[in-house]
Amino acid sequence: MALFSFGKKKGLVGLDIGSSAIKAVELKASGKAGDQFSLVNIGIENLSPEAIVDGAIMDAGSVVDAISRVFTSQKIKSVDVATSVSGNAVIVKKISLPQMSPEELAESIHWEAEQYIPFDIQDVAIDYEMIEGGGDGTNMDVLLVAVKKDKISDYTSAISQAGKTPQIVDVDVFALQNCYEVNYGSDPGTIVALLNIGASIMNINIVKGTTSIFNRDIAVGGNQYTDAIQKDLNLSFEQAEALKRGQPVEGADASQLDPIFQVVSESIAMEIQKTFDFFKATSSEDRIDRIYLSGGSARVPGLQELIGERFDAGVELLNPFNAITYNAKDFDPDWLTEIGPQAAIAVGLAIRKVGDR
Repeated sequence: MALFSFGKKKGLVGLDIGSSAIKAVELKASGKAGDQFSLVNIGIENLSPEAIVDGAIMDAGSVVDAISRVFTSQKIKSVDVATSVSGNAVIVKKISLPQMSPEELAESIHWEAEQYIPFDIQDVAIDYEMIEGGGDGTNMDVLLVAVKKDKISDYTSAISQAGKTPQIVDVDVFALQNCYEVNYGSDPGTIVALLNIGASIMNINIVKGTTSIFNRDIAVGGNQYTDAIQKDLNLSFEQAEALKRGQPVEGADASQLDPIFQVVSESIAMEIQKTFDFFKATSSEDRIDRIYLSGGSARVPGLQELIGERFDAGVELLNPFNAITYNAKDFDPDWLTEIGPQAAIAVGLAIRKVGDR
């Protein structure tokens, strides 16, 4: 789903502007349907913790610089970009409307949307998609997406200032779903929960077949681990971040991390539990068959095991290169495995083409 999209159907660079890092992925499509992909470029540029706070760009200059650096360092020549947004400026709702033609829906969607959006309708960009097989004959199900225009403007402005062209603005949960589907396919009878645990926001998308049946962004993430390490061990942010990533820090004992990780992971698991409980209470589905973890915090020691113990579902790390081919001479397989969870949204964006829906 694109909040805006124009131009010919051509490939795009997936650019995930996250709170802790900017990830860029370039893929090449092949096959008759153009649904097979190979990796052309991938790069990650870290951001200072002050650059983006809770999904809001606070230091546009450093974000622009990081975008420029990732394109330059990876020699990415394409300037056409797909990016995505998340957080409290994004509303995703499934709504039920009387059966109508696509033309009638296009005319009435803004009026219908006004009832469901807690922002002034003039302040948001709206997109929608009819859900196949939804509804009961007299009604139809529509997936409605609204994003504050100033949020879109902040992100597209940073991309433009870096000399790139923002062609598509997507939503993190749908980019995550794209990444999952292209790498793992879809089973109409299976319900999977996609959890992307970033630095400051956790994206949750519960998918049945190819349909998102529940999604939510929660303001928790890897920064909570860093903050707890910083506070408990009296370290700087940079030292705490390094220790969290498994790097040695002078004067700090890595053995002290386990109880800190445990406490924060329990807190994150509690948020997941509340979300799953709400999903089951408000949905006709009462189960989750499998959980896939992605995001920079997916590899925090013990988190995957804790989630596996807490929920009656298999848990695995989402591999965004599971079905994407690459040349091992150009890309170190061990490095791709290591950074894979961080790249999920960027891969999902790189699958997009200008002009598609």
